[in-house]
Amino acid sequence: MTTASHQDETHQDMAMNADDNDAQARLAIELEETRAELAAVRDESLRERAELENQRKRMAREIDTARKFANERLLADLLPVIDSLEAGLGVEGDTAAHLREGMELTLKQLLKVVGENGMAVVDPVGEAFNPDHHQAMSMVDSAEHAPGQVVQVYQKGWLLNDRLLRPALVVVSRHD
Repeated sequence: MTTASHQDETHQDMAMNADDNDAQARLAIELEETRAELAAVRDESLRERAELENQRKRMAREIDTARKFANERLLADLLPVIDSLEAGLGVEGDTAAHLREGMELTLKQLLKVVGENGMAVVDPVGEAFNPDHHQAMSMVDSAEHAPGQVVQVYQKGWLLNDRLLRPALVVVSRHD
């Protein structure tokens, strides 16, 4: 082998080694960048998990608070009714007429409060029997009422925002 060809091989080997070193250096840099990106993604993931957990806990506290104080407005609205009842009970030696008048006013107050809170009375005298809102306690023959009509109400029913709380207990005219 000649010296010139040997030198060419040496230059080629050195060039290949330099290329290998450059490739290894680029790979090392890429590896470090990838590790840094992975660490950043892990940190972001941990922060997001912690934020979600904190949000879940906050929502649970808010739901608990809402449950505890859900009736607050209704109960505050009932306070004047309680005050009226207490004032009525505090009156000494009043007449039955005054007592009745006080009870009627208190009932009116109470009905106003429940109405403002979504309750509606079901008082179906003279209406057609509705099994969704009425519970028939008995049936009677009646020449004055059409068959299937409510003749008498034993106990009024109640709706809360159009959902039945309690059916009206009724007497229904019999079908002939």
